[in-house]
Amino acid sequence: MAVDPALLDWMLDSDPALRWQVQRDLAGEPPEVWEATRARVATEGFGARLLALQDPDGQWAGGAYFPKDFDFEGPEVADGAGQPYTATTWSLNALRDWGLDAAALTGTAGLLAANSRWEYEDLPYWGGEVDCCINAFTLANGVWLGAEVTGLAQWFLDHQLADGGWNCEWVEGSGRSSFHSTLNVLNGLLYYEAATGGSSELRAARTSGEEYLLRRQLLYTLSTGELVGPWVARFVYPFRWFYSALNAADYFRAAALHDGGAPDPRLAAAIAVVQSGREADGRWLQERRHPGRVWFEVDAAPGEPSRWLTFHGTRVLDWWDSAVPQSDRLP
Repeated sequence: MAVDPALLDWMLDSDPALRWQVQRDLAGEPPEVWEATRARVATEGFGARLLALQDPDGQWAGGAYFPKDFDFEGPEVADGAGQPYTATTWSLNALRDWGLDAAALTGTAGLLAANSRWEYEDLPYWGGEVDCCINAFTLANGVWLGAEVTGLAQWFLDHQLADGGWNCEWVEGSGRSSFHSTLNVLNGLLYYEAATGGSSELRAARTSGEEYLLRRQLLYTLSTGELVGPWVARFVYPFRWFYSALNAADYFRAAALHDGGAPDPRLAAAIAVVQSGREADGRWLQERRHPGRVWFEVDAAPGEPSRWLTFHGTRVLDWWDSAVPQSDRLP
């Protein structure tokens, strides 16, 4: 699928954190071009701004997953303001997703090992805690920064559910996997595998998690065949921990490229949902903002065209259309 030049120029007119990815994945620029842009993430724009907010002890906002000043029984919880996104884990997630070179955070892994503890039972940072999503973020961030997270990788083998996925509510007794949790774990496992080579056991676990979503066409419950929730077709950037057809399709694109395989035909219905979100001008709109404190906004306001969503949506459809015969696509 050829990208409209005007649309491509619009996406390129962006922060280096996005521009280098557009150059690499959509514009077809040679490595020396997009690598030079990627290097600028550490020194300008979103990346430099977030790096400057790091605390001397290696954390952001004084906390592991929540800011130090967060009141778990205060008004932010009572009025539904949402999860704050300023603490260490969320800041690392953003910098890693933006392609920051880990060298810009030299020493951070050690500082977090020494100074950061989870809000859950004061557990040490790189050991993770009990939440699947938190541990998946930590696994990816740890291998990125050079922390020892081998034991955390094993944690996912020990906590995979019988249906093939994961659920952050396992600690409350849930035996049924969650779309949200499973996708976050898959992203973490794929990042770890790409960085380290992984193991046959971890690859098998990842495959089982993928099958959990593929059996449901990334959209539906097995029990009723109905859409699993309205959030499936709600496209928002940053993705945070939330599941959507776009977020999931973007994962399966990355996994297929990593594994050297073709798109699974069971993705077709989810791809159709992604296509349905595209406006006539080729752009996707920001549908909302996940409520919660942020350091600064990095994308469009609700209802406005989103460069980030347009990048992800265009990249997914380009991959699908280039690999799947027309006869296998949904109308």
